[in-house]
Amino acid sequence: MRVDRELTTEQLAAFGAELDDLRQRTRADLGEADARYIRRIRTAMRFCCWSGRALLLFGWFPPTWLLGSALLCLGKILENMELGHNVMHGQYDWMNDPEFFGRTYEWDIAIPSAHWRNTHNHSHHAYTGVLRMDDDIGYGLARLFPEQRWKPFYRLQSLWLGIAALLFEFAAAVQHLRLDQVYKGRMSRAELAPRLRQFNAKVSRQLLKDYLFFPLLALLLGANALAVLAGNLVANIIRNLWLALMVFCSHFTERTVVFPREVVEGESRAHWYLRQLRGASNLEGGPLFNILSGNVTYHIEHHLFPDLPACRYAAMAVEVREIAERYGQVYNSGRFGEQFAAVLRRIRLYRLPSDPQVA
Repeated sequence: MRVDRELTTEQLAAFGAELDDLRQRTRADLGEADARYIRRIRTAMRFCCWSGRALLLFGWFPPTWLLGSALLCLGKILENMELGHNVMHGQYDWMNDPEFFGRTYEWDIAIPSAHWRNTHNHSHHAYTGVLRMDDDIGYGLARLFPEQRWKPFYRLQSLWLGIAALLFEFAAAVQHLRLDQVYKGRMSRAELAPRLRQFNAKVSRQLLKDYLFFPLLALLLGANALAVLAGNLVANIIRNLWLALMVFCSHFTERTVVFPREVVEGESRAHWYLRQLRGASNLEGGPLFNILSGNVTYHIEHHLFPDLPACRYAAMAVEVREIAERYGQVYNSGRFGEQFAAVLRRIRLYRLPSDPQVA
């Protein structure tokens, strides 16, 4: 059970000032090492993707097909997590390199970048954990906190979430369309139209690339097109599952909390910091685990400082934890297995209309 100390006005101001100071010191220290890091990630991603695609051209021969699928999947995860997600937060805008500019970067996934920047960078990060303002709370598919109003279809939320995890890139792409608002008459079809055009264009491009262009290229080269298509499918499914796993384990663990809408009224920067700290959770693992997660293993730090390079979060986490503990705030961090188990308990417990506490 989570127990945070209530802060006085003076303590809250001091808490916010310490985090502001950490932010400013880190930003002032950014330089060539950070630029070199993200360029190396880009190089590693390209190597994995292209070597994986090359190996798939050898057909169903198990060693090459399995390794090719794995490398392609690894490249997609690197691109989506450590490269795309972080670049689109503006973490590397200071480099003045068009390839790493957050507002124009387009990533290798079905979600249009412009839509992601709205639903994730703005709505989710600005209103983290705020009921009826942060759509990431259950994504309309699940009840994960007792404060959410229960609906009958939540009884099968394990099924809905399982399907969404397998098809994560498409499920997340649909989010910005706000079809629920269209259904309720709160958004007109004319307002939906430009969003739908962007959605259709990006999804079509991704499907054609992975399931038509590369299989046809294999056919022209005399390779087995079906083996290439299957390798792309497997890589995308595993990538989708990995992304869904990271999202749920960094948002919906035992000690994360949600907030009423009133909390954002007149909210100060220090209050915002406090809400981010209480609404996120970290995952403890090794360096490779951190990179493959886009460093959202340091999800608390990511929510406190979303526009600072994620490769800095490990060092910043030491100070953030110390500040949190000094001000009597829970620093929600645990091993991946523990946090995943807590997510599964939430899914199971809150599928019913009763309000049991998470064990």
